[in-house]
Amino acid sequence: MNNGASILTFIIVSFALALILIMKKDSLPSSMKRPLALLALVMISFSFGLIIYSFFGLS
Repeated sequence: MNNGASILTFIIVSFALALILIMKKDSLPSSMKRPLALLALVMISFSFGLIIYSFFGLS
């Protein structure tokens, strides 16, 4: 798997995690909500950074 495919896979996984957390927020235990939300926030932020990096790497 090349670098572009790995980046795309990470982006899809991070957005899927965030979507699942939003959809299942009522059924998650309260002790797990904050750590999972922080993990999703870090992953989404890193994904946006990778998207910007990929745009600059195209030229």
